[in-house]
Amino acid sequence: MSSPRLAPHSPDRAARTLGSVPGPASRLASLGPVGVAGAVLVLAVWLTGCASSAPASGPASETAAPPEPSSSPTERTAADLRRAADLRRAAERWEGVPHEWGGTSRRGVDCSGLVQNLYRDVFGMQVPRTTAAQAETGRRVRRDDLRPGDLVFFRLGRKKRHVGVYLSDGEFAHASASSGVTVSPLDRAYWNERWWQARRLAAGPAASPPATSEPSDKRAGW
Repeated sequence: MSSPRLAPHSPDRAARTLGSVPGPASRLASLGPVGVAGAVLVLAVWLTGCASSAPASGPASETAAPPEPSSSPTERTAADLRRAADLRRAAERWEGVPHEWGGTSRRGVDCSGLVQNLYRDVFGMQVPRTTAAQAETGRRVRRDDLRPGDLVFFRLGRKKRHVGVYLSDGEFAHASASSGVTVSPLDRAYWNERWWQARRLAAGPAASPPATSEPSDKRAGW
């Protein structure tokens, strides 16, 4: 049996065969002007979509803004520390003075009388005599924003109020009916349950005590 004869290779025939397959340019040309514009638009959208989905280059720390420094409401300034120290020294001079309703001297003092004396001795400032008037002085502040010198108020009964001066570290100075002038923690159950409000007076920097540091015996109540 004779082998089938292969047709001789013809370059011209191969060229004609390849030339009969339309290339991309030929296909775009066949679409006409409107078709070409549409194809280019589709290609641009496809490339943009791929670019937007790629992860950002470089570490996140290079582009992220640094966090804002946090500040605690209980953070104490140097002025607060000085004020607290001055108030504690003044309160120590009154420590142990017995409670006396309407009293304003070291022979006996009530809560609002002690506040009046401490503000005069430490700040050289005159404040109202009674607890009721002191409760309307200055501006109200939150308990978690107390600063040395703020007045702290408590409800001891339906109409009975009590006042003290905040020192620092959760403690306040006051004239207790049972213990006289003393320093107590605010978070003690008794005071915590009777908390009313706190007020900040516009007290200036610590001032020297006036020449006559001993108050009069004038009596005044709530």
